[in-house]
Amino acid sequence: MKASLARQVFLYFLIVIILSLTSLGLFSYFKASRALDRQMEKYISQMTTNMAYQTDIFLDRYKDVSSSMLSSWDIKYFLDMDYTDSYSYFYYSSQIRRHALEPLFVQYPQIHQIYLIGKNGRAVVNDSSIHVEKRLEWLWERTPAEGGIVVLNDRIASSKTNIVTLARRVRGFSSYEPTGVLAVELNVQELTQMWQQKDLGKDSYFFVLDELGRYVYHPESSLIGQKADEELKSKVLHGEEESFISGYGDDHRLFVTRSSLESGWKLTVSIPVKELREPVNSIRSTTITVGLITLALAAWLAFRFGHSIVSPIRRLNSSMRQTEKGNWQQIQGVHRTDEIGGLMHSYNIMVSRLSEMIEKVYETELANQKAELELQESSLERQKAEFQALQLQINPHFLYNTLATVNGYAIVQHSGEISEIVEAMSYMLRYSIQTNLEEITIANELNHVRNYLIILKHRSGREIEIDVDIDPELLLEKCVRLTLQPLVENIFQHAFPDGMEDYHRIRIDAKIENQCFYVMVEDNGVGMTSEQLQKLQERLRQNRLAEAPKDTVYHHGGIGLMNVHRRIQLVFGDEYGLFVESEEGKGTRFVMKMPEQ
Repeated sequence: MKASLARQVFLYFLIVIILSLTSLGLFSYFKASRALDRQMEKYISQMTTNMAYQTDIFLDRYKDVSSSMLSSWDIKYFLDMDYTDSYSYFYYSSQIRRHALEPLFVQYPQIHQIYLIGKNGRAVVNDSSIHVEKRLEWLWERTPAEGGIVVLNDRIASSKTNIVTLARRVRGFSSYEPTGVLAVELNVQELTQMWQQKDLGKDSYFFVLDELGRYVYHPESSLIGQKADEELKSKVLHGEEESFISGYGDDHRLFVTRSSLESGWKLTVSIPVKELREPVNSIRSTTITVGLITLALAAWLAFRFGHSIVSPIRRLNSSMRQTEKGNWQQIQGVHRTDEIGGLMHSYNIMVSRLSEMIEKVYETELANQKAELELQESSLERQKAEFQALQLQINPHFLYNTLATVNGYAIVQHSGEISEIVEAMSYMLRYSIQTNLEEITIANELNHVRNYLIILKHRSGREIEIDVDIDPELLLEKCVRLTLQPLVENIFQHAFPDGMEDYHRIRIDAKIENQCFYVMVEDNGVGMTSEQLQKLQERLRQNRLAEAPKDTVYHHGGIGLMNVHRRIQLVFGDEYGLFVESEEGKGTRFVMKMPEQ
């Protein structure tokens, strides 16, 4: 079952709207998602890089402290002295504490311990209660031979304060080779406060790992100094990517890491992926909500728009149905100025003109019948008037059905069928409205029948074929206009009352015999009873139109047959005309007799 035009219009609009909104929404969503992801990752990366930079600045400042102590002669003499010389040890250690260490503690409050350990077995430390001599071997293994500074996440004694150690090898005057280790322990509370100030979100945090995978800093203070999880430590310390997503704890998290150039630490930001995606989820929810609201509004507008198009077409269809029944009513209240309004206006004009034309036809027919009864002989001008009146007599029922067919196709079909119907209809009308008495060939009449069959095909919904067996040399024989098609139409109306089946046949033939031109149209339909055939033949002999409305043999079709018969006689004389042969159950044969040209 074919959908109505209103439903099709609404469906097409809805498909276009859904496709447009879906493509636009998906494109906007994915574009915004990628942009937000890149922006968030860039922000976190910049923040981590900035923290690494600030950390390096902090450590670099205290590396300068260590470098400034290398110029102290007391330290160099201390490293060169004999470890058995107690006086020299007491003197130089006192000088170092007084002139090197104490000013640094005053200038840099973050310094926790400073100690100097020589390979001669002597050590200087600001707190005399702490013994550091045994620490020389441990520090010696971790400091570079060329005198570079290393940052160690370790301290000389246990402390609740978070401490890191800056250590380097030093030498005296007597040798170019290092002969001791200088270490500065720093309280990294200042760094911790800087790290803690970063607002990373509800479940996000920042941590620092040293080169051994131990926590230098973590929001959970109990983890400071502890080793990190092996998988996390491997990815942070030895991974090739500076950002990665990994399952950690109960969810997936994004890790962004940067290295501190001064310490070798790994500063890392950890953010849950779901928290990172929260702005994207918000965009998705907003996009879906706005899309649904827009879709509902667009669907309502599509319905209204479709209704505004279909409503006048339905009025036009309803008026055509009334016209088909013989009620020539115009469409009232046409206020539209678009193409549909123009179509309705043209329909009103067509109805008005057809109504006037049919009225004139019947008036002319009555006048001619009256004149024929009064005057048996008529002049050529009166014959011409009668012929023109009969010529204009077109079966309105066929026009009504054709208009209904055009209307039906306009609603439910594409324009190909409509174009074919309208073209065939235009040829038929143009061919039939000419009212002169000029003779025409049988080929023109056959073409008129062909256009009639095109329209009939769309009305009945099936292909209809007629057998034409006329020699080509007879196609240019003269004929009377609009004589062949009414015969074919009469067959369709009366010969096949239950519809035309595959075994039904209509055949058109022609011949020349005894200087007369005969055109035969026959069918294998229901035929006529002897009584019906006799009545029809009698009326043809009397040149009378069908009169009784109840006479179904002649009703509709009878007028057409009489019309054909009378016009042949008007053109060629009373010895010519239409003859009928029929047998009930076997079919009917119409013969048009005209003179040979």
